[in-house]
Amino acid sequence: MLPTTESATQIAQIIQLAVAPVFLLAGVGAFLNVCASRLARIVDRGRALEPMILKARGNEHDRLLRELHTVDRRMRLVSSAITLTVASAVLVCAVVVLLFAAALIDLHAGTSIALLFIGSMVTLALGLSIFLIETRVAARVIRVRQTLLDHEVDEVDEAAGDE
Repeated sequence: MLPTTESATQIAQIIQLAVAPVFLLAGVGAFLNVCASRLARIVDRGRALEPMILKARGNEHDRLLRELHTVDRRMRLVSSAITLTVASAVLVCAVVVLLFAAALIDLHAGTSIALLFIGSMVTLALGLSIFLIETRVAARVIRVRQTLLDHEVDEVDEAAGDE
């Protein structure tokens, strides 16, 4: 066993090594918060569409149904991004644990630590990429319909607006 001062110095060095992955975890946590908020808004939109679809007929029904399919796709994409990002966070936690274990019990785990960190970065990159795809899907759907842009206010509408 190491003398106390050397143990304290060694622990301090381990903590210094572990600080970068812990900051990474903070960033991953913030990203997960964004994803969870986005998923909640998507779910809310899906719930709002359901009664509208049941009441709609014709072209409006078809348009709302297409939007519901897109909402479903967006939910799956955000859920996948969350899953991959959580997996990344778990791998970062494993890196921190192995850093401490390797230093405390003289475990030669450099390759394992490196592979876990690479795995973490790959899963995080995949999660971010899927999130980017979801935002692109959302941007395509959230276009103002041409019929609304072409809508002209007639005199009856204007008179009702003046009241």
